[in-house]
Amino acid sequence: MNIILLGPQGSGKGTQADLLAKHFGLKHLSTGHLYRQALAKKEQAALKIKTYADKGELAPDKLIIQLIKNHISDANIFDGFPRTLEQAEALDELINIDFVIELSLSDTEAVRRISHRLECHNCGAIFGAEKQPKQKGTCDVCGSKIEQRADDKPEAIKKRIERYHEETEPLLEYYRPRKIVHKINAAKNVFDVFTDLKILIEKHSAL
Repeated sequence: MNIILLGPQGSGKGTQADLLAKHFGLKHLSTGHLYRQALAKKEQAALKIKTYADKGELAPDKLIIQLIKNHISDANIFDGFPRTLEQAEALDELINIDFVIELSLSDTEAVRRISHRLECHNCGAIFGAEKQPKQKGTCDVCGSKIEQRADDKPEAIKKRIERYHEETEPLLEYYRPRKIVHKINAAKNVFDVFTDLKILIEKHSAL
């Protein structure tokens, strides 16, 4: 089974992908996490992506695709990928997609959530209003310091959300003819969203 989670920043893609990966036995593929892991191992795709990241630029699709291709398995849940039509078309050449699930969230709520988000710069774990760290300022996963990212300020957030609407949201129409697109209300709390996702996936997997 292969699942793509789509939604704006703040919709909980990473948290839900992690929960679903554990529940259904899927590999959680997040471009951010993969990039950090691959960079630590000095993989060529990651090193090339870093040259763009260091300049504050988005890496070309072909490099992101190569990063995913290096780590893909038989059963995956994708978080933050694909983001463009070129990435989606490339993914179609690698595997069959069973579910594309939109985590629906208003722009206002997305900005509110991300403005309160804290991230571990060591392992990438994310904390926020609904997922507080056990010890203030410290990552539950690796014990490193957590803090707000420089690009999690309101104006930067709004630009990223605009980019999502322009580049990624249209992918819903790309997948819709296959009858695999579903929508979940992501404004609920983490566990209610997780329950809704489990019910949806189990129901349609049984058809």
